[in-house]
Order: sequence, then structure tokens, then C-alpha cells
Amino acid sequence: MQYRSLSAGEVTALEAAGCSCEDWSRVLVHPDFSPAPLHNVRFSGDIRLSTFNRRFALPGGLEVSAGISDATLHNCTVGADVYIRRVSNYIANCDIEEDVFIENVGYILATGDSTFGIGTDVSVLNETGGREVPAYERLSAQIAWLLAMYRHRPEFVNTVRGMIKAHAENCRTPRATIGKGARIVNTPEIRNVRIGAHASIEGASRLNDGTIAASEVAPVRIGSGVIADHFVVASGACIEDGAVVLNCFIGQACHLTHLFSAHDSLFFANCACENGEACAIFAGPYTVTMHKSSLLIAGLFSFLNAGSGSNQSNHMYKLGPLHQGVAERGSKTTSDSYILWPARIGAFSLVMGRHVNHPDTSLLPFSYLIENRGTTFLVPGVNLKSVGTVRDAQKWPKRDKRHPDEKRLDAINFNLLSPYTARKMLLGIDLLNTIECTEGVSSDHFSYCGMTIEARALRKGRDYYRIALDKFFGNSLLTRLKDLENPTDEKIREKLRPTHAAGKGQWLDLAGMFAPQTEVDRLCDEVENGTLSSLEAIEERIHSLAADYYDMEWTWVSENFEAWAGKDISEVTVEDVLALTDRWENSVITLDKMLHEDARKEFSLSSSTGFGADCRHETRAEDFRQVRGEFEKDGFVCMVRKHIESKSAIATDLRRRFGK
Repeated sequence: MQYRSLSAGEVTALEAAGCSCEDWSRVLVHPDFSPAPLHNVRFSGDIRLSTFNRRFALPGGLEVSAGISDATLHNCTVGADVYIRRVSNYIANCDIEEDVFIENVGYILATGDSTFGIGTDVSVLNETGGREVPAYERLSAQIAWLLAMYRHRPEFVNTVRGMIKAHAENCRTPRATIGKGARIVNTPEIRNVRIGAHASIEGASRLNDGTIAASEVAPVRIGSGVIADHFVVASGACIEDGAVVLNCFIGQACHLTHLFSAHDSLFFANCACENGEACAIFAGPYTVTMHKSSLLIAGLFSFLNAGSGSNQSNHMYKLGPLHQGVAERGSKTTSDSYILWPARIGAFSLVMGRHVNHPDTSLLPFSYLIENRGTTFLVPGVNLKSVGTVRDAQKWPKRDKRHPDEKRLDAINFNLLSPYTARKMLLGIDLLNTIECTEGVSSDHFSYCGMTIEARALRKGRDYYRIALDKFFGNSLLTRLKDLENPTDEKIREKLRPTHAAGKGQWLDLAGMFAPQTEVDRLCDEVENGTLSSLEAIEERIHSLAADYYDMEWTWVSENFEAWAGKDISEVTVEDVLALTDRWENSVITLDKMLHEDARKEFSLSSSTGFGADCRHETRAEDFRQVRGEFEKDGFVCMVRKHIESKSAIATDLRRRFGK
């Protein structure tokens, strides 16, 4: 923009309006500048001013005109149509873009060269260090997971950390930026903070050394009482109601509210945290903790639902808080649950009670861990028939608050059944067989890793896994054959031939995204050899892996097909497909009927206890019906029935196409 010097008449008009400056020659203005909207402003250093023509509509219907009054500005550039009023201290070394609204603030300043929180090391999982992840505005759950968990690849980790450090140096500047359309009200202290476009900061107590990566489609809100030091906030996030964050990355569409406090923690897409405390946690997508007295510490989580009073310990009172734990995706902790780290909780498991024997249930997903008189009882696979598990899997995609027009940083796969969980269940069946054979099939109880498994629970868990595997393998098989007409054995085998080279072997859950370990290792190789030489290239590679999920899933299914079907995929016939379709349909209906009966418990006589002010049974029952509705008309129950019908229709269609 071209600026000009003030005219003598404009200087006179400004001074008459209470404005002052030691050297008016250092104040340059837009060619169409008018001094009328400026009152009681003290200028210092190099100042650039634009025009002030806009009117701002405030809540309640009040309108105010753009301009500057009752403020001190030092070394600032002010864009078009900015409103600044009542700055009790000063604004220094800031570039204020157009349409910004600032009122009743203490100071907003940049002090020397700053990276504005970019590159801040966040000491996740181990409070004493060793798994630090440097924060930056485009940090994804997958890159953070690799930096924290792939410490056995030091060259890879150091290379990526070097890229982030270089990015941080590129961000280093002595001037802060307040982006277009930002709103800052009733905030006493903002120091070394880069504020993105359309961010809203209202009533925050202190913001220091941070970046707020807001945008027009995904603004960020920083609300009342917030204290934040050394932080990076991604687009669409909300921090308010007295939350305190120190050395943290807050991901897209995260909500930290109601006095929640966190330090040295990472929060990724759609986390919702209230009231409790987090310390050195890696909170993958959809980590939820809503209650007072809940402490999440030194853990890796994703799709977690933490009950009230959930707690973990990472300290043996010997060498310090060294220990860490993993609660794999979809885990739940009940009220007052406790886990002594180190421990690993299998995917989609429920933890109830206090567990101090360092349980490892990673090969037994969909399980319950229940404490009874100091003993941890493990119930394998039972969560597969829980209505809550399926309801969670359905609600997560619906609760994705990231704006569709904003680039989504985290790659998220919402599948309940995947090569990751299927492989665990295959290994889990072998593990349960080994446990049973080792201690004898006549035993009433079995021991595993400090846990007790009752004989009936072991056998039913094995059955649950087999049913779920029938469903997963069948889903993949029928999806692969959905367009095949007039099949022959050769046509089927051609259709079932894998189309992606990757997918075999072990899979990993990279904090929300599934990928074969071979591909993750190849990504690390490409970073180390320079094929992937930038953060953007790594991000693109990760999202490419996410996009190839279903092709790679089929490669894994093909590799393990014989273990499931008893025949290699290259030998499959029309008759085999028909038989496997029957097996798949039976598994789907069996699981859905289990879910149906589990949902029925919510409408049982005991569940109606506490409903209605009148204790008479007939009035209580009517009150229950009015509030909860009828079982047969419940939305989830109807969904289960429709699911059975739709899957049966898929099986019927395949039989028609296959001539049966």
C-alpha cells in the first residue's frame, strides 16, 4: 500500500482531538485518510494508518464507527476499518489487519524476535522428557504420533524435528499480527501472540507466546478467564471458561472449557475436555473428559470417554514420573476408575475399578476390565455386543466439527472393524486357546498377565471374536464382489485379486488412522533418504495412505483369507462365496440381535426406577414411557432392525447374481 505523510492541517486536527506524537513525520497514512475518527491517541515509533469508514454492529443492537480512541500505539500498522478503543497500556510492534475490533485491553505487544509458540517442545507421555513433540500450526495427530512413538528411528525423528525447527525460524519476527476480522475485548495481557483472521478473544486473562491459527470459515474462540502460555491453537478450536493451558497444542475443533487445565499435552481433532486436568497426555481425536476430579496423565488416548474421577499414576516414587500407558482407541473408563502405569488397554475396552497390576490387554480388544476386591477380572470380547460400542462408532463421524472447507489436518478412520482390530482378534483367539490348554480345559479360572479370566468368559469371548471376524471378512468379500454379474470361478478369482501392493502383515493405529506397518516404515525411510524433504510432503504422504485404506485392507484380507475361510483366495469358487455369504449374514444377524437385547435392558423394569414423582408402579411406568419412549420405537432399536434388513438384502442380491 502506498502511504503519504500527514498534512499540517491533519496534524493540527489530530492534536485538537487530544492526539500526540513526538515526531509526526514517522506517522504515514492512506491517501484517503481522515483524522476525524481519532481521539486521545498517543503515537510512538513508526506508524501506518489506513481509512476508518466501517460501522460495527454489536450484540444488543448498538452500532459503533471504526476509529481509534483512548489508546497508545507504538510501531504499529493499522489496516482499513479498524476499531480500537480504551487501551489502558499500549499496543506495540503489531500489524493490525482490516476489520479488527479491539476494546478495553491492557497491552498487546511483541517483544523482540519471537516464533509465537511455533516449535514449542511438548513433553508428552514422559514428563521427564524423551518423547517431545514440537508444536506448529499444521501439526497432525499422525506426525505427532510418529515423533512421539518412533523413537527407535532417531534419524527420522531428528530429520522431522529439524523441518519443524526450520519452519519455526521462518516464523520468527519482531512483529505480531492480528488477522482480518479478529475481535479482542476485555483482555488485559497479550504478549507475543500471532492472532489469525476472525479469531475472537473475549475476557481472557493472559495469552503469552502463542499462535492462534484461525480462519474465516473456522474461527477460534478464546473466552473468559483463559490463561495460555507457549501454545498453538488450530482452526475451529474453542478455549474458554477459565481453562489453563501451558506448553500445549490444541487441534482443530477442540473444546477446552469449564476450568480444565492442561500442560505439556497434545489435543487433536474434536477433543472435548472440561473441569478436569491433563498432564503430559497425547489426546488423539475424540478424546473426551468432562468431569471434575478426572486426571489424565502420561497416556496415549484416542476416541476415549473418561468417566468422572478417572485417574492414572505414572510415578513409582523411585526415579520420578517415568511411566506411561496406552488406552487404545475407543476405550472407556467408568467413574472412579484407576490404572497404574505402565499398562496397555486393548481397543474398545471398558475399565471399571482400580487396576494396579499393569494390565496388558492389547491382544484382547472389545473387553471389560473389572476389579473385584483387588483382583482384575478380564472379560474378553464382550464389548462387541454392547449397544454403547456401536453407538459410539456411529456418533463420532456425526460429531466431526471441522469445517469441510478447511484443510483437515488429522486423517481419521472411524471403522470399528479393521485389519488392526481383526488381527488382534485372530491373535486373541490363539491366545485364549493357549491359556485354556496351559491351565487345563476343566479349570474354572485362568490367569493372564496378573488378570483373572473366568472359564465361561474365555469361551464366550472366543465365540464373540469368531463372529466379529466373520462379519469383517464377509464385509470385505461382499464389497469386493458387489458389482460382479454372471460369475464364474475365474471371474471371482480375478475380482478378488489384490490391487494394492501394501497391506500385508501388522497394521498400526496412528492416533486415529490405520496403516500397514510396512508403509509407515517406508514413510520413515523416505524421510531419512530425502525423498520426503518437507513437512508438506510428509502430510501429503500420510493423507495418501489414508485414502488407500480400503485397497490395502483387501490386501490384508487376502493374506489372511485362508485362516478365516479354510481355503486360499486363489482357489475360491462360486459355491464357496455362497457358503461364506451365509456365514457372514448369520454373523451380522447374531451380533445385531445381541445389540437389540442389550438395548432392551435400558427399557427394563429396573431401569425405570427413579422415574416419576409418584412412587406407584403404574404412574412411574407411564412417566418412564413419556420420557424415554417405547422400546420398539427407539431410534437405535429401529436402526438395528433396518441394519438386519439391509444386510440380508445384500446377501439376497448376491445369491441372485450368483444364480441361487
